Amino acid sequence: MSHEFERNHRIVVLGGGPGGYEAALTGRQEGAEVVLVERAGVGGSAVLTDVVPSKTLIATAQATGAIGRIAKLGVRYSVPNGSGRPVQPDVAVDLRAVNARLRKLARQQSDDMRTQLEEAGVRIVEGVGRLDGPGRVIVSSGRGRTAHDFDEIEADTTVVAVGASPRRLPTAMPDGERILTWTQLYELDEVPEHIIVVGSGVTGAEFASAYMQLGSEVTLISSRDRVLPGEDEDAARLLEEVFTRGGMHVLGRSRAVKVERQGDEVVATLDDGREVRGSHCLMAVGSIPNTAGIGLEEAGVQLDASGHIRVNRVGSTSRPSIYAAGDCTTFLPLASVASQQGRTAVFHAMGDAVTPTELRNVTSNIFTAPEIATVGWTQKQIEDGIAQGEIYKLPLASNPRAKMLSLQDGFVKLFARTGSGTVIGGVIASPRASELILPIALAVEHRLTVDQLARAFSVYPSLSGAITDAARAMHIVA
Repeated sequence: MSHEFERNHRIVVLGGGPGGYEAALTGRQEGAEVVLVERAGVGGSAVLTDVVPSKTLIATAQATGAIGRIAKLGVRYSVPNGSGRPVQPDVAVDLRAVNARLRKLARQQSDDMRTQLEEAGVRIVEGVGRLDGPGRVIVSSGRGRTAHDFDEIEADTTVVAVGASPRRLPTAMPDGERILTWTQLYELDEVPEHIIVVGSGVTGAEFASAYMQLGSEVTLISSRDRVLPGEDEDAARLLEEVFTRGGMHVLGRSRAVKVERQGDEVVATLDDGREVRGSHCLMAVGSIPNTAGIGLEEAGVQLDASGHIRVNRVGSTSRPSIYAAGDCTTFLPLASVASQQGRTAVFHAMGDAVTPTELRNVTSNIFTAPEIATVGWTQKQIEDGIAQGEIYKLPLASNPRAKMLSLQDGFVKLFARTGSGTVIGGVIASPRASELILPIALAVEHRLTVDQLARAFSVYPSLSGAITDAARAMHIVA
């Protein structure tokens, strides 16, 4: 674009995670001058300490688990011993090598993102940014270096994308060695003998699943009556069955009131007085936005009681020139949502055409084994009368490809509008559910009917065939 306003428009982005990264690139695409302020590294916690390393660890765990299941396929593996006779080898996980690899991958991803920003013409400042009113940002030096050229930056538009950090409880303070947050797990040199996971939400369930497959004894402490209390009940119940069958100790309706280190052990004390002893403890009790002390309230930006920035569907805050994106906002804390928020915010600020974010169309995935992917309206919302819909559930065990792969745990569930048959949501519990959910997401986004979805050709045999089979079963009679 060549308008004088756009050439001279300056955008300052606080935070280089998915939301800030996309906001910065979009700003340059729109012809604005863009300065990105980041204290830890481009990519933020999503790349350096959260999504990229955690999903890399989970991928390793799933590969480890697959080795133990190949006997069901008729495959035997062995090595010759000293006398030449075959013996079954032990499967060992070198966690030091695993963690070194995932840290390297995270750093490579961060470097790649930085290169893309620099090639696009984004000026990157290492340091901590703070709003000085609605149109100025003050940057304090980062990593021991000064940034004299950028101590004060004028901004026509500011995008706040500062992310969130693990919640720390005073009665269970992490020490980085035995009591850990999820950002500290990647320094471990050995697979924990017995890891206690406090918190059964998405983060707790993902790491509990991963470490069980890596060979740890796992105790999952949940204050609710089931794991994943905010997710689809059928999927959560299925996952808990898989956990229990795999030897995990799932303590439902149990609240950890204190976690202490005693030498090489940790002791979690429950609210009923019971004690759980293990070698390590992961505190997965939620996160808090990094919004304190950066001048938001002084600049007139409204926060909710938890400190999250209140935004609308285009990322606008209560201050017209200030936008926000990502985990620091009141939107869904997903990297994909943060990215779209960042793009949408800048498009709106620059007066370009914009499509407001529709949270009901957002796909999400829980990287457990099996994975759980969802999109659209939920079964509970339908049962509560919030949405009018029909529900159909197809067990994965009936799918021919699943039989070939010896997959028994999982299902495809579709929700369709009563009368019209328009697809309004779905749930997939399956290996690679994160990949399989896309056809349902497209159906929700484009308001396809179950008959239109069923007419798509799925490969035979394939796991995706379960989606068209489910849609075909929901045929709407004209």
